[in-house]
Amino acid sequence: MITRMNNLDSLLGAMDLFRNRMNTMFNEFDRGVGWTGAETYPRTNLCDTGDNLEVIAELPGVSKADVNVKIQGNYLEISGTRKSDIPEGYKVHRIERETATFSRSFTLPYDVDANQVTATLKDGLLKMTLPKSEAAKPKQININ
Repeated sequence: MITRMNNLDSLLGAMDLFRNRMNTMFNEFDRGVGWTGAETYPRTNLCDTGDNLEVIAELPGVSKADVNVKIQGNYLEISGTRKSDIPEGYKVHRIERETATFSRSFTLPYDVDANQVTATLKDGLLKMTLPKSEAAKPKQININ
């Protein structure tokens, strides 16, 4: 009985290793071919800091003139273009960094005050602070 359980554990371990390797292979294939969907670029983190929502989006090789950010209520859209960085007159031997347009939209968990939003683009990271609207902030109710 113990031998059969060891065989089963060995088989399941081998299957798990195979599944992990296949996942890794397909992830690398997607990255290499550029088949990652528009829903995955730019990669973005969204954090609630109490009074604000903090958004950090990865935009390597994109200048701030080529990025558009739109906010309306609890809807955020980040769009733009990554342009070619190949100097004129040069012969290209390989292109892995594609020129592309992108658009990513989010439904935020709260309405934000669009007039108070701050955004900076530095070292390929777009960092935005989105203050919650007064209606979205929790209120303390005093009991008489």
